[in-house]
Amino acid sequence: MRSQLVLLAGTNGWGKLYWSPGFCPCTCIPSKLCTIAGTGISNQHNAGAGGWRPAVFKMAELDADLDHIIPSVLPPFWAKLVVGFVSLLCFARSYDGDFVFDDSEAIVNNKDLQSDTPLADLWHHDFWGSRLSSNTSHKSYRPLTVLTFRVNYYLSGGFHPVGFHVVNILLHGGISILMLDVFSVLFGGLQYSSKGRRVHLAPRASLLAALLFAVHPVHTECVAGVVGRADLLCALFFLLSFLGYCRAFKETGNKEGTHSSTFWVLLSIFLGAVAMLCKEQGVTVLGLNAVFDILVIGRLDILVAVRKVLRKDKSLESTGMLKNGGLLFRMALLTIGGSTMLYIRWKIMGTGPPAFTEVDNPASFADSVLVRAINYNYYYSLNAWLLLCPWWLCFDWSMGCIPLIKSVGDWRVIALAALWLCLIGLIFQALCSEDSCKRRILTLGLGFLVIPFLPASNLFFRVGFVVAERVLYLPSAGYCMLLTFGFGTLSRHTKKKKPVAAIILGILLINALRCVIRSGEWRSEDRLFRSALSVCPLNAKVHYNIGKNLADQGNQTAAIKYYREAVRLNPKYVHAMNNLGNILKERNELQEAEELLSLAVQIQPDFAAAWMNLGIVQNSLKRFEEAEQSYRTAIKHRRKYPDCYYNLGRLYADLNRHVDALNAWRNATVMKPEHSLAWNNMVILLDNTGNLAQAEAVGREALQLIPNDHSLMFSLANVLGKSQKYKESEALFLKAIKANPNVASYHGNLAVLYHRWGHLDSAKKHYEISLQLDPVAVGTKENYSLLRRKLEQMQKKDV
Repeated sequence: MRSQLVLLAGTNGWGKLYWSPGFCPCTCIPSKLCTIAGTGISNQHNAGAGGWRPAVFKMAELDADLDHIIPSVLPPFWAKLVVGFVSLLCFARSYDGDFVFDDSEAIVNNKDLQSDTPLADLWHHDFWGSRLSSNTSHKSYRPLTVLTFRVNYYLSGGFHPVGFHVVNILLHGGISILMLDVFSVLFGGLQYSSKGRRVHLAPRASLLAALLFAVHPVHTECVAGVVGRADLLCALFFLLSFLGYCRAFKETGNKEGTHSSTFWVLLSIFLGAVAMLCKEQGVTVLGLNAVFDILVIGRLDILVAVRKVLRKDKSLESTGMLKNGGLLFRMALLTIGGSTMLYIRWKIMGTGPPAFTEVDNPASFADSVLVRAINYNYYYSLNAWLLLCPWWLCFDWSMGCIPLIKSVGDWRVIALAALWLCLIGLIFQALCSEDSCKRRILTLGLGFLVIPFLPASNLFFRVGFVVAERVLYLPSAGYCMLLTFGFGTLSRHTKKKKPVAAIILGILLINALRCVIRSGEWRSEDRLFRSALSVCPLNAKVHYNIGKNLADQGNQTAAIKYYREAVRLNPKYVHAMNNLGNILKERNELQEAEELLSLAVQIQPDFAAAWMNLGIVQNSLKRFEEAEQSYRTAIKHRRKYPDCYYNLGRLYADLNRHVDALNAWRNATVMKPEHSLAWNNMVILLDNTGNLAQAEAVGREALQLIPNDHSLMFSLANVLGKSQKYKESEALFLKAIKANPNVASYHGNLAVLYHRWGHLDSAKKHYEISLQLDPVAVGTKENYSLLRRKLEQMQKKDV
């Protein structure tokens, strides 16, 4: 075959001239100088161009449309450096942020991160550390993500958020760099040099799309929120799986190449499985690989195929699609691999799908199929709007943030109509355009936009959210691809190039600025929660979280205001009722507290925490029988509830049912060995009832489990002092004082010990310290007066 001179991209840069063999899609075999697959330089018919021409020239024309935006082509290394730097710059502000929102449950309170939890448990627990077999589990199976959290915890020496945030920022930078390679394939097709290196085609388009991806503000939740690492790791292995699948087409026409192709397909499936173990969405890469193989490698013209199917044309096989054994073999591998992954995933879930509530996803609980369909499509339009205009961002879109559309007369129906008009227009162009390059790019762009989003679409199963910015991390790549293609088309059809360039530059700068601002909002819970008020003022969870944050800071008055608003917006919000009832209980507003907690348990009868808090209020109101019944109900709904057993023990102690109290506190310590209050109360009760030997035994047992608890040291020291074990008692008192030197009773009781022991000067010293810390302590004053009189009598005798 005679070689021809065509414009190809070299391995050291773009836009150089290389000799490359011609390629005929029928029977011609390429020269050994270069291996070509897909639409690299195959001679495709382009009706718009008026004849047969190398597709690479079409790619050159496409890339040339963006030359006024990116005037000079950067070598691959420098392009990746620019994209990586920009991506890190946008989110660097979040590097020293706190653990916020879901980070508390997934990281700080997740025992799977700690070294005393066996590594094997990660494979039996969900993302939040609960057993997958539990009915309360969310069934989010992401063991590899949790493993990275555990490594972070180990390297950081504890729950220090900086290390966790830095890893997230670096992951986003690496993914943005990988996007350059992915976009190069999606825009320019596959082509390999004689040395086996993939040639970077469409460099301007891939660079612009990668920059748009790197600075998209909708990614902030994934990057600045540590739990977003699940989406980042999933995206990383998703892209590696896709690029690995592309490597399967490096070899052609020989037996060795067939084995190599199979290896890369299997590796791609394995990487897809790894992506799924980071987040469930990862399995969709197999669908994208199949679409890429059929459309780009198999060169299937969907419109022509549909027409032949409708006409029942037997010439469909003449396209070579159905006769392509390699393609069918790869589809079989992808299908078997995907089916196996989904089956194993389903078996791991154990008890079936997670049980979500109406507040999580109200549309999915609507009785009318029409109402569900309308609202699902409205949610899709909101997701599209977040990609198009990511200015209004919120950490949570549930609980009234997006009211249900209950009739077609709602003006918001316009949004979903607009969405489908745009999608139908894009689909029509992807199917019917005479430009094969345009068809391929639009189809792949739509595939990258839609396929990774399918698990969050409510089409196959109910999801536990209304809108979630984190699920748009991968679909945003398809959006960036379509936007880049749109700018190229706009530039081609307008003579005024500078306004187009200004618009693109403006979008990049505005999005980068929004990333910086939004990253700052994710640095602390207070700023994050308050930022949502302007976006979702009707979201009860926003008000609840602000109230909880204020309560944790000790500002109960302000917290009450937000809790009341949360209950007003959602009269069935039992967690807000429970927290508000707790604060009112502490402020001794017992009547309203009881009303709120009683309403909470009526709405949710298995709400164990509300039953326990109701019992505490009833105990304070001296309604002991009702309090005992509330505690028993709480324990019935949560069998392992040490705090409830502790409070039940306090009730029994108030009723002088000492044996019952000791049994309740012992149950609390069995369930939670570090329950200091339960241990302390056991020691004090045994001490007060004269059981000094038993009190000493319990105190020593407790200190073995909690060796640094100064309150336990103090209680045991009192027991030892009464047993005249003065030396041991003194040592424990001094240790407790060293741990917490500003407790008046510690000094006062040590003074009593010295007083009894006959060390009167030491007793006088600690009485005086105790009175300085608490001048109104009656017992200490009396003991100090006794000591002074005794010292005065001793002085008179000496005289």
